[in-house]
Amino acid sequence: MKYAKLYEKIGYTFKNEAYLDHAMTRTAYAREHETPMNETMDSLAVLGDAVLDLVMICEIMAEGEYDKGEITRKKIEAVNMTVVRKIAEQLELPSYMRWGKGELRMQIWTSGRVSAECFEALVGAAYIDGGVEAATKIIRTVRMPQGSAK
Repeated sequence: MKYAKLYEKIGYTFKNEAYLDHAMTRTAYAREHETPMNETMDSLAVLGDAVLDLVMICEIMAEGEYDKGEITRKKIEAVNMTVVRKIAEQLELPSYMRWGKGELRMQIWTSGRVSAECFEALVGAAYIDGGVEAATKIIRTVRMPQGSAK
């Protein structure tokens, strides 16, 4: 199973591994291999970004925070690019990604935004595969900072 180690690290096994394949496929790779664009990570990264926000806001509120400004500040602190990039690197997501030739040459995954998008796509794929419960399980397993935790 090509994702066995990843499943272990995220604490979730995809029911439909095609969603994870999509999350691990960059647009450049898809263009080079005539893969349909709906089988790439882009839309999943957008969805995953929103799901991360949702889950973190729920976690912050569950900790007892109800001030709008504080919720927003804590959410931004928890899901900023540096935090999300670090998680992607800890999960070794770049090693699972299907990169385009130019991306491989340039080692584009060293860009903070690109690595962060890989994790966002993973969360988006989990949401489609298993709902908010699956996404929440992954986020909790990888120890996303919650609320005021630093």
